[in-house]
This record gives sequence, C-alpha cells and structure tokens, in this order.
Amino acid sequence: MLRKIRIALAALFFVGITLLLVGIGQQWWGWMAKLQFLPSCLAGNFIVTGGIVLLTLLFGRIYCSVICPLGVFQDVVIWIRRQVGLIANKINVKRFQKAAQARKEGKEVGPVSTIKPEVKHFKFNKERRIVRYGMFTLTAIAIFTGIQLFVALIEPYSAYGRMVRSIVGLSEGQSIVPALLITAAATLVIIGVCAWIWGRAWCSNICPVGTLLGLLSRCSLFKIRIDESKCVECGRCGRGCKAACLDTETRTIDYSRCIDCFDCIGRCKEGAISFGLKTKEKKENNEDGASRRAFIATTALVLGAGSIAKAQEKRKDGGLAEVAEKQVPERYGRLVPPGAESVEDFYSKCTACQLCVSNCPNGVLRPSTDIKHLLQPEMGYEKGFCRPECTVCGDVCPAGAIRPVSKEEKLSIHIGFAEVNDELCIGCGKCSTICPTGAILMVNEDGKKLATVVDTQCIGCGKCEFLCPVRPISAITVNGLEEHRHDE
Repeated sequence: MLRKIRIALAALFFVGITLLLVGIGQQWWGWMAKLQFLPSCLAGNFIVTGGIVLLTLLFGRIYCSVICPLGVFQDVVIWIRRQVGLIANKINVKRFQKAAQARKEGKEVGPVSTIKPEVKHFKFNKERRIVRYGMFTLTAIAIFTGIQLFVALIEPYSAYGRMVRSIVGLSEGQSIVPALLITAAATLVIIGVCAWIWGRAWCSNICPVGTLLGLLSRCSLFKIRIDESKCVECGRCGRGCKAACLDTETRTIDYSRCIDCFDCIGRCKEGAISFGLKTKEKKENNEDGASRRAFIATTALVLGAGSIAKAQEKRKDGGLAEVAEKQVPERYGRLVPPGAESVEDFYSKCTACQLCVSNCPNGVLRPSTDIKHLLQPEMGYEKGFCRPECTVCGDVCPAGAIRPVSKEEKLSIHIGFAEVNDELCIGCGKCSTICPTGAILMVNEDGKKLATVVDTQCIGCGKCEFLCPVRPISAITVNGLEEHRHDE
C-alpha cells in the first residue's frame, strides 16, 4: 500500500511539474514548483525549506522519490528498463515452449535463439563518500563564490526544467540556443544512461540535494526495518533496490541513500521488511555527528545560496505580417523583470529552471548565452514586449528571483528607460501613441519631428522598442536599471 501511495503521489508531481514547464496549468500546478528544495532556499522560503527538512527527519528521503521531478524521471527510466527485460524473457519462454513441443512431436529442433534477458537486478554498493561529499563540497563552494554555471548544471529541478524546455521547443519547431540544447541533451543522456545501468546512482553520488537530505535521513524517525527472524535470505529485496543501499548479507540499510521507494517491502514475500519507528541497530554509528553535519550543511546551503546561470536566446515573431527580423541592440544596463528588485538580486537567486521562460506569453524572457549568467533568463524586446497587465513570471518563479506583483504595482515599477537614436528616428510618432505611461513626446527639431522620452515616466516595458517600425535596429532602445525604482 505504501508503495502504491508513493507512486500515485510521484506521478501527480511529475505530470504537474512537467505540464508547468511546458506552460500549461500554472493556476493548478504552480504550487508544485514552490516546493522544490534549492529554489525555495534561494527564495528565502523557510516554511517550505523547514517543511522538507522536517519531512526528511520524520520519514527519510520522501522528497527524492515523490517531489523531485528528476528523481521520478529516473524511476521512469528504470521502469522502462524492467519492462523491456520482462518482454524479452516472455519471448524467450515462448521460444523454449515451442521447441519443447516440437521435440514431443518428434520433430528435429536446432539451437533455440534467445534474447538476452534485460531484467535489471541491482546489488549493494558501498557508499562512495569521496565522490558524494566531494560533489557536495564543490557545489557549496560554487554557491558561495558565485560560480553559477556549475550550480545550475547540478541542481536537479533546474536540470529537469532545461530538458523539458528543450524537448518542447524542438517539437514546436522553435530555435533553441545551442548552449541550452547541449546542456539539456548532455543531462538527458548522462542521467538516462546512469538510471538504465545503475538505478539511482545520480541521486546517491552526484546530487547535492540528495546528499544533504541523506545526511538528515540518517536520523529520521521512521525507517525501513528488516526483521531478521522472518528473513529467509532470498535476496529479492536487494536485487530490487534501485538505490543499491540494501546489504542482504548483513541485513542492513544505508539510510543516507535510501529514497523510501518501498520497493523492497513489496518484493519481500515473508513480510520481513516494514516501515515504521526506527529501532537501535548495531551499525548506526556517529549518528549525533551526522545530525550536526546535516544541520550545519542545511544552514550553509540556505544562507549561502548564490546565483546560478542565465538562459538562451528565444526568437519569436510577434507580428502578423512578414517583416525583417530585428537585431539585438546594444543595451547600457541589463534588463530583469519587474519583481526582481535589482539585477544583482535577480541573478543571486535564479536557478535557471526555465519556468519563467516557458510561461512567458510575450516572448520577452529567453535563456542567455553569456558565460557570467549562462542559462539564466534575460529580457529582450526584439520579439515582444513586457505587457503591463502580465504578471506570470512572478507568479511562477519558485526561487524568489522574481517576486509576485499585482497589475497595479507593476505599472509603478521602473525596470529601465527608453533612449531615442535621432539618426534612426523617422518621426512616425507610433511610440508616442502606444506608450502606456505617456512617457514619449513628439517634438520639432530643426524642422524634423523626433521622439523624446521623459525618463521619470518611462517604466521600461519595451512596447515602443518592439513596435518601432525601423529595422533591423529599432530607433528607440530600452536600457536596464541596476536597481529598480518604485513610484511613491
């Protein structure tokens, strides 16, 4: 029953988060993204972070087997591997049965060709502490020193987000920036192959979130227990343990790697394995030390979480007529969405999960390709503008990089200012007509009508830049503000 409940909840989270990353059902599934561990740390959401820590201290690494989409993705790969093996075995059985029947009938039968069985059996592996804690240490150092690319590549939720974003973009015929496509493809291949061959090896050795929660789960209140009086040493539980943490010879479990999938309970025919309050075990050593390390690591991760990577360049024509594509202008100052407060604050919290990029209805957000903020979102108005009534990015952001703002509040946030190139301006007056704040005026200068911008009124929405008819570089360009300004 526990296994069925776990699978049902995992399927719910996996489908919901995948749809959310595709851009479907933000009103229904948006809360699921807010439950991701590292993004919630960066957002300063200590209720969620504390809830996950408490959940782990009570029940172990339930988070890794239910809430984490990359973890559930690995379970899907393992399940497919097992189904392939079962099909291969059924084909082999049928071939042997046909051969046996033919021999009974006195027919000559040659060698029976078989398909190599692919049913995946796992075996216990000792904890690879050097790899595991080495990767965790490198991640912590990267967070503290602002090496954003490393953190973005290793964080599980963001890695899954890039995979989904790339697959959906390609299926829709979109142009995916090579940096995003390459990293997503590499992640898909590496994690998929690891899951196919070794099960949850990525979670047990590489994932920093898994390592941190593993430290906490060593002292969880409820655990998988083995009743030695009932065990017949058949080994079925160990062969089915995808985390390779169940030692059938010593009848012990490495709780730091156990993800509470409950597969072992279902495989035991003698009822020797159960889930309940922990009992004192001979081999539980240094538990107090592990607990202290866990809380120190948690505090360090929460307080020291720094910036992660910037995202790609997404191109999408926002007009109905065929027009020449606009080129990206040179901007003096980086644009970040309303709700980010400042450029520094935005990039110190963003995990490059691509959720805001997937859900932006205006084509304004796209992954960046510059090394400093690789894969993190950047804004651009060549293919759309930031509509004053749209607040989607702040509503979906799980990391607190973009805080939610109301439609009314958004009109009072200045994220940049427009600047007119007098040499390119043709004096059509379109920018002045469509400006939502009335910040652009048309003036006569040397007998020529030119646009001029009232900086105090401009909010930097980019409508003027996007709709400017001048090609390939607009006659009006929006430059970003390092610190966003709010009207009193």
